[in-house]
Amino acid sequence: MTVLWLANTSTLIKITIFFGVWMGLWMPIAVLSAFALNWRPPQPLNQTQKLTLLASLYGIAPIVLWKISQVEGQSFADYGLAWRFEFFRSIILGFGLATISLIVLFGFQFSMGWLHLGPQHREGQEQQSSPVNSDLPAKNRWVKLWQTAILVLPILLIAFWISSTEELIFRGFLQKQLQQEYSVWVATLIASTIFALSHLLWELRHTFPQLPGLGLMGMVLTLACVSNGGSLGVAIGLHAGWIWGMSSLDTLGGVKATEKVPEWVTGLGGQPLAGVSAIVMLLMVAGVLDLSLR
Repeated sequence: MTVLWLANTSTLIKITIFFGVWMGLWMPIAVLSAFALNWRPPQPLNQTQKLTLLASLYGIAPIVLWKISQVEGQSFADYGLAWRFEFFRSIILGFGLATISLIVLFGFQFSMGWLHLGPQHREGQEQQSSPVNSDLPAKNRWVKLWQTAILVLPILLIAFWISSTEELIFRGFLQKQLQQEYSVWVATLIASTIFALSHLLWELRHTFPQLPGLGLMGMVLTLACVSNGGSLGVAIGLHAGWIWGMSSLDTLGGVKATEKVPEWVTGLGGQPLAGVSAIVMLLMVAGVLDLSLR
């Protein structure tokens, strides 16, 4: 009886049940993990604490979503997650587009003198920490490149795991559920707003200025799904590419604003998504995706 009622209930109730069950199952694990990791909100999370909590949160989500899809007589393929050759090709295309967009974003800002690489690369300082420094002996350069690869390759795996889970939830389940009662773009606005607000779970102070950028990012990822015939492939590739690129930069020393332009241009608090430059980059990606629809 409960299964029949859930299958026939309204979209908003299904969405509420999904997020309610998901958070309800996760909260006891999160509390125990917080004690084990010695994290006390509202203290900021370090990388280990965040990854541990993220692993438990995103480990539960697909299980809850799978049970809901069973009740509705659907599968993850109906949400746009289909493991076919075309799907993997779409992921590669999306990842390539994300990489190019980040090269354009940061390349332009570096060329204009708005950004510089980490504190170790300031003018007048030696750049011996660069993994490709031509002054280093060939053997040392290979060692540096190997050390860099060891750092960025695990980030790549994590990026694909996070992007696949988030795209399944927000552009798969949530978007398609909302489209049953709303137009595509109304559903996109609601899903993208929830997507942006969900990031406040981890940190409020640094995430709040990024909300407009995160919301626009959600809309661009929805456009990626539309341009890909409803498949999540391009969206997963785009999302993973952006996570990987940004996280790799942070891991390798990060970028710093030179203060030649106001902080809101490059990103408030050093967060690119809180800056106009990243907003323009997202709009350019949206333009490329829109052209692919014509």
